[in-house]
Amino acid sequence: MSASTSVTARATAGDEDSHLQTFFEEVFRPLHRAEQRRWARAYLRGLIHVSGRKTPRSMALTERLPPAAAHSLHQFINTSTWDWEPVRRRLALRVAAGAAPYAWTATELLIPKRGEHSVGVRRRTDAATGRTVNSQRAVGLFLVTDTHCFPVDWSLVLDGPWEYDPERRLRARIPDEETARSVGTCVLDYAAGVAARTRLPRLPWVLDLTHSEDASGVLAGLARHRADILCEVDPGQVVLGGRRTPTVTTVGMLMDERNARQPYLMATRHTTDARFRGSARAPLYTYAGTVRLPLRTVGADGGPGGYRLLELPDPDGVRPARYWITSLADRRVERILALMRSRATVRSTVTTLQERFGVLDFEGRSYPGWHHHMTMTSAAYAYQYLRRRGSVPAQPSRSPTPVPARAAG
Repeated sequence: MSASTSVTARATAGDEDSHLQTFFEEVFRPLHRAEQRRWARAYLRGLIHVSGRKTPRSMALTERLPPAAAHSLHQFINTSTWDWEPVRRRLALRVAAGAAPYAWTATELLIPKRGEHSVGVRRRTDAATGRTVNSQRAVGLFLVTDTHCFPVDWSLVLDGPWEYDPERRLRARIPDEETARSVGTCVLDYAAGVAARTRLPRLPWVLDLTHSEDASGVLAGLARHRADILCEVDPGQVVLGGRRTPTVTTVGMLMDERNARQPYLMATRHTTDARFRGSARAPLYTYAGTVRLPLRTVGADGGPGGYRLLELPDPDGVRPARYWITSLADRRVERILALMRSRATVRSTVTTLQERFGVLDFEGRSYPGWHHHMTMTSAAYAYQYLRRRGSVPAQPSRSPTPVPARAAG
């Protein structure tokens, strides 16, 4: 390596350290113990720079840390007592400030596991593939931007024996207040948390409820929080419809009524949706009127004044049509289409989290350890893409803090 190349490499590394330190000090300020902060920064760097599996051992080797560092990184994640919730709150605020999000979304993630001792693991059916897999079931909360979806919170579904087996719960250090919650309940808990935090943006919720165990309950809960929504639903989703006397019907039946649909042709030149390939324009149908949710699922006021229905047929007629229900009655169709397409961005983000940020690589078995690791992967993802957007300023250069060889407390 030439002298000029070496100088350039050192300058690049110093610039990277400066930007990372800025991000780290803002997001991880709730970690008050210096030792925890040092190992958090080392773990964050490892998630960003290590190729392949993100394990404490691979991080220690890549970052050229002291021999005992792998054990200390493992301890920081699995046995250290730091609270992940304040860190996630600061992460959400950092993303909201630096990434110009336009929607909230939540998605389910199955994390394959061997054995039966990792917290929350059991055999489940993957709704997308129909296969039965031994896995953890997680629900992630994301902020949607024009090009990325940033994970800012995670929940772990603790069903089956993880709900009632005291020995398993004690071994995995599951708090007593953590009970079994469905995916839909996790989503509503997220919505309640967002509504209660005035510094977070009030944005529409974009959700796929086609495989939800209680889509009506989720829609009703979001209505109670006065949240705007754009939710893909099953054609059998129950609504109150009819132009004169509202009657109980389904989304699919309403859209099949003669003269009930209004066509809208949308340009597809820039879309990546596979069903639009080969056609310059594709049809989207909107219901001529509005619908409401059944009163018994919402409350005395029935929620918002009315919802729009949208149908996206398959241009080739091979696959079933897709349906959405939205409270965004005053938005242009083009804006709603942009929100629809954000679900593809969520899928891409989950793939990136799996392949590049170690979301599948947690090696511990405890409930706190899982949440610590997921918090760190979310922060690593956010830093990487906020840095590319130019949303992470540099700090004045200073000597790096040495990494100790002893474990974090």
